[in-house]
Amino acid sequence: MRALARRARDGDRQAREALIAEHLPLARSLARRYRRGSESLDDLVQVASVGLIKAVDRFDPDLGHSFSTFAQPTIIGELLRHFRDTGWGVHVARGTQELALKVRAAAQRIEAETGSSATPRQLAEQTGADVETVVEALGALANRTALSLATPAASEHDDGDATLADALGETDDGYEHAEARAILEPALRHLPPRERRILWLRFMADLTQSEIAAEVGVSQMQISRLLRQSLDRLTELTRAR
Repeated sequence: MRALARRARDGDRQAREALIAEHLPLARSLARRYRRGSESLDDLVQVASVGLIKAVDRFDPDLGHSFSTFAQPTIIGELLRHFRDTGWGVHVARGTQELALKVRAAAQRIEAETGSSATPRQLAEQTGADVETVVEALGALANRTALSLATPAASEHDDGDATLADALGETDDGYEHAEARAILEPALRHLPPRERRILWLRFMADLTQSEIAAEVGVSQMQISRLLRQSLDRLTELTRAR
């Protein structure tokens, strides 16, 4: 299995497909284990299979782990990400989602015991979180289901035809991109030209490590090492800024 993984890492497509096929039962097993409610098993198997493919592409057999040990958390992570994305009407950070569920359970407990609604301070004591974080979690629960943008806007001054979409502005992504460029460009200038080229090929041209190795004329293992080295260096430089 380790030899197969090495061939897959080095760009052998047949070895990659064989490694995926060999571990599809693991993906199906995890999909069945995490299935809940009326969720389609076929859909979950597809999600788990995506996680399996990601695990195959990220696995480094030289680190000493077995592939199944490495693949399992990657597949589970893909399943959990699927549940987060499909279970909430709006995007909420994972930590806030988990706390929101704890807060809801605590609120139900307190209401059953006291006959009255729980206060944020009581919920904070029950969950071990601070009051401000509990209030944020309560807000997430209140907005778990999103309204359609075609929903009529509630206003005594409109003519009855206005919708929520009419009240929305537009998001300008340029600010975020400008900020990222302002941080990264000075840091990138500290990297050697070859490392800058490898980063460009990986993250701008979206080439695989094997394709970059062929382009640059080195081994895939060297590309993997250079990518890790470059990203670690960029992290240090941007943190320093």
